[in-house]
Amino acid sequence: MAAQRSGAGGVAAGDDDADRARLRQLGYKQELKRGLGVVSNFAFSFSIICVMAGVTTTYNAGLRYGGPASMTLGWLVVAFFNGCVALSMAEICSAYPTSGGLYYWSAKLAGEEWAPLASWITGWCVTWALTTSTDFSLAQLVQVIILLGTGGANGGGYMASKYVVLAVHGSLLVLHGLINSLPIWWLSWFGHLGAFWNTAGAFVLVIMIPVVAKERASVEFIFTHFNTDNGMGIHDKAYILALGLLTSQYSLLGYDASAHMIEETKNADWSGPIGIITSVALSTVFGWIFLVALTSIVTNIPYLLDPGNDAAGYAVAQALYTAFHRRYGSGVGGLVCIGIVAFGIFLAGVACVASNSRMGYAFSRDKAMPFSHVWHRVSRNEVPLNVVWLCVVVAFIMALTSLGSQVAFQAMVSIATLGQYISYVLPIFFRVTTARRSFSPGPFHLGRYSIVIGWAAVLWVALLTVLFSLPVAYPIAKDNFNYTPVAVGGVLLLSVGSWVLHARFWFKGPIVNVDM
Repeated sequence: MAAQRSGAGGVAAGDDDADRARLRQLGYKQELKRGLGVVSNFAFSFSIICVMAGVTTTYNAGLRYGGPASMTLGWLVVAFFNGCVALSMAEICSAYPTSGGLYYWSAKLAGEEWAPLASWITGWCVTWALTTSTDFSLAQLVQVIILLGTGGANGGGYMASKYVVLAVHGSLLVLHGLINSLPIWWLSWFGHLGAFWNTAGAFVLVIMIPVVAKERASVEFIFTHFNTDNGMGIHDKAYILALGLLTSQYSLLGYDASAHMIEETKNADWSGPIGIITSVALSTVFGWIFLVALTSIVTNIPYLLDPGNDAAGYAVAQALYTAFHRRYGSGVGGLVCIGIVAFGIFLAGVACVASNSRMGYAFSRDKAMPFSHVWHRVSRNEVPLNVVWLCVVVAFIMALTSLGSQVAFQAMVSIATLGQYISYVLPIFFRVTTARRSFSPGPFHLGRYSIVIGWAAVLWVALLTVLFSLPVAYPIAKDNFNYTPVAVGGVLLLSVGSWVLHARFWFKGPIVNVDM
């Protein structure tokens, strides 16, 4: 890999004037305030990834499908290929440092003829479902904390209804909207806090969990025990392992935030790529250590997954509560541990709204959204205020599906995971095909390894698309049907359909808003 400090297109990197000039070369005038450094840019992606949140909220699926071995060893497999995706994205980000990120990259790499269609589809694959799933998972965790704090499901504890959980979700979204309405230096502060909390919180929990537990799993159990008793009618080990990858894959998601915040970042064509790479690398290491620490207190998988336990089947919460209760006769320490994770998810939600709103701002700047003139407006604090609150409203509307069916809501989570990765890989695919010879790299580039790493990323996401579309239980019924292919396919169908019927007549890709 190579790194050179001169910006792409001959613009010297290092100051606001160079960033402004490079952005102008890409066709845009500077409208957002550049108040972020490389650490702040990294902090946004690191906060969104929030491995404590990803591992905690998907741990049930990991336990059910393969158990300890599928999670601890599967994490390493996912980490390798996810690293290929991150490296390829970082290289493209360095060449095109704009808030549009993924959809802008596709437009520039797909070739002049295909640029509008590639840009349109990539942009609409970047959904706001990640904000929905982050805040809703936090609302569910708050419910579990209250349940255990009031006596547990078997001790008369308060079990919130789905309407109360939705109300908590809405309240969290409003808080995140208010924080994102503040000037960029406030967002920078929350980003730094998120990075610190993810690091310090994981460090505290990794030490505390094994020390407190009276009963600990053996090293052999942690790395070799493969759970086939999933109660879902699936017995093939390869199939189970494939489904178990969800925990790892969902936990390493959201690092495109570094690209979406790049027009507010100094020395953008270097800071953005470094933000992507370092956030993924550190999350991979911290996440695996945290996962191993959690699994060290797993001694009874069926009990942890049992909806009849005190945490109503929330495996991580029950494991932590039980560990402290056995040691001290009280589960309060376990609730504190869960609270550490919950606050990490809250900070991830702040970063999610920030990232999604910048993506919406850029997409509306290119007039690709309905009422683009409304969402493109910037407040006196140089914040895209209207699209911040649009993000909040859309994330709440998506969560309304939870009132009808938990299965329907899981489809939203599927879009957040698979839809996001499809949007990640589309510009990478164009980079290794149509732009293989024409691509002009920025300060950060992969040199001769670029094409190989790019193809590894493309093939990995292609495999993921198949794996996440497989049935998760047999026999298939409406209560266990995997709606992932329906949800993601629906998004793709709507984006292509809207292109054929309407957008192809007027959308020409990213719009230049400066005199070139």
